[in-house]
Order: sequence, then C-alpha cells, then structure tokens
Amino acid sequence: MKKTLLSIMASLLIVGCTSKPVMNLNDVYVPSTVTGQQHSIDDVQTAILTAAEQRGWSARVIKPGLIVATLSVRTHTATVDIPYSALSYSIDYKNSQNLDYDGTDIHRNYNNWVVKLSRSIQQQLGVSTQNY
Repeated sequence: MKKTLLSIMASLLIVGCTSKPVMNLNDVYVPSTVTGQQHSIDDVQTAILTAAEQRGWSARVIKPGLIVATLSVRTHTATVDIPYSALSYSIDYKNSQNLDYDGTDIHRNYNNWVVKLSRSIQQQLGVSTQNY
C-alpha cells in the first residue's frame, strides 16, 4: 500500500511539472520566394510583424534587423528579441512575468508560443508548415 501511494504521488508530481528548458530559435532559414529570388530584409520584417499580429503578439521594430515582441495571456507575459536579416531570423527569450523562469527553465507554454510564432513567420514567407 505504501509503495502504491508513493508511486501515485511520484506520477502526479511528474504530470504536474510544467517547466521546460527555454527554447531559443537561432538562425531560422528564410527560404527564397516561389520565383527563386531571395526575400528582402523588408519582406522578412513584414512577415515577422504580420505573423506576430496574427498570433496576438505586440511587436515593434527597434531598428532595422531587430524586432521586440511581447505576448500577454491572462497574467502571463513573455517578451522576445527577434533579430533578422534577409537570410535568417532568430527568436530569443528576453524576459517574462508569471512563467516561472528560473534562468534555465520556463513554463512549457512559452516554448509552444515561440514555435507557433515561428510557424506563422514561415507561412508569411510562403512556406508550407504542415510538417514543421
């Protein structure tokens, strides 16, 4: 009985764990256009801003090549830096509130938000993300 109770408690502890290592997406490739031409830096900027808006992020251009985006969900807030060029972009953790960030790990929803933002950016750039 005691072992069963300990097993149940351990299982609940594992299931209740919601922290994951912070996911930064580094140098995500910007594909060429359907005509084979490289996107311009302005195209990439527009794709990031449009994708951010679609996903509920508030984004602003800090300078050419750098966007800062913030997502607020109920009492949770995440802010990321998005450096970009005509060839690639990255999504880097900047700060957060109420996401239990401890310097390494963060609430797993943060990583989901980052992945979905990147998928939307890729869609704006003309990439099918069904298997992404």
